[in-house]
Amino acid sequence: MDASRKIVHIDMDAFYASVEQRDYPEYRGHPLVVGGNRSRGVVAAASYEARQFGIRSAMAMQKALERCPGLIVLPPRMAVYKMVSLQIREVFLEHTELVEPLSLDEAFLDVTRNKKGLQSASWVAQEIRAEIFKRTGLTASAGVSINKFLAKVASGMNKPNGFTLITPEQAPAFVAALPIEKFFGVGRATADKMHRMGIQTGADLLHFSLEELLIAFGKAGRSYYQIVRNEDSRPVNPNRERHSVGTEDTFDRDLYSRPELLTRLDAIAHEVMRRMDKCQFTGKTVTLKVKFGDFQQITRSRTLDHPVRKVDEILDVARRLFSPVGIPPRGVRLLGLTVGNASTRNVMGWHQLELPFDADGQSE
Repeated sequence: MDASRKIVHIDMDAFYASVEQRDYPEYRGHPLVVGGNRSRGVVAAASYEARQFGIRSAMAMQKALERCPGLIVLPPRMAVYKMVSLQIREVFLEHTELVEPLSLDEAFLDVTRNKKGLQSASWVAQEIRAEIFKRTGLTASAGVSINKFLAKVASGMNKPNGFTLITPEQAPAFVAALPIEKFFGVGRATADKMHRMGIQTGADLLHFSLEELLIAFGKAGRSYYQIVRNEDSRPVNPNRERHSVGTEDTFDRDLYSRPELLTRLDAIAHEVMRRMDKCQFTGKTVTLKVKFGDFQQITRSRTLDHPVRKVDEILDVARRLFSPVGIPPRGVRLLGLTVGNASTRNVMGWHQLELPFDADGQSE
């Protein structure tokens, strides 16, 4: 554990929705989402008023409307969000050149040495939050710690408009008490497997050797072994490039119905498009992943002659790739989609995009 590092994670609060409420005061205090159309779209961002109804990003818009019939639904204004993101970036760069954006609304900063010579990373983070609010009228939450994992977890602990510091002395006890679902790389399926192994928290994970975790989780086991011991030496990389964007869904039960699987594939395609919009990514290759009930899996890919910019393009290719896949008696456990083969230099968060697109792929 390198206790000398000072890593800050800044995460804007309900970014898209907050920009809309800033620009349109009549929407303040009301449940609001930004996203695709009401019939087929997904939620790209939800205001905190909407979250009180259980509405979250990546939720199907129809489901969100069922939970809150009076929900305000607005189309994304990607050009505006990108402009605001550049304002935020200027604040970051006044403190350090070591800024690694994860998307338009969040970034890691290494402030071990900072331009203003502030001795405390907490002071840096608080000054950044105050300056962001001054220039944009938007709030940000910040986490500060000795590595990227802890800083990111910390930034989500007291949202919105929150600040959390995890000192080197606090780190071991903090990770030991952390629910396993909060660990980097632990999704729903992995968490379920860990629960079956008796792993509920970091303290439980500490009882397993590296060999045991490698056997159970493959190469990801090494990451779990290191993170729970605060061995996260990943640097803040200002030139990090994103090569692909994707997501997958592990079903609560194995599915056998092709129409039901196509419905799930539709939702996955919309979520991939939402993520592409958020990090301003474009790519030419669509890859389908299918995992069957016996954990055997296949992948199928198709490369287009142009960058994918519309959700309907992703879904059309995905359906074509899935069409010849037979559904065996053991059923389907997981579907996933990825868009890769980046068509531009996709430096995460702030690269140049030709045109802004909303969650349904239509230009503004």
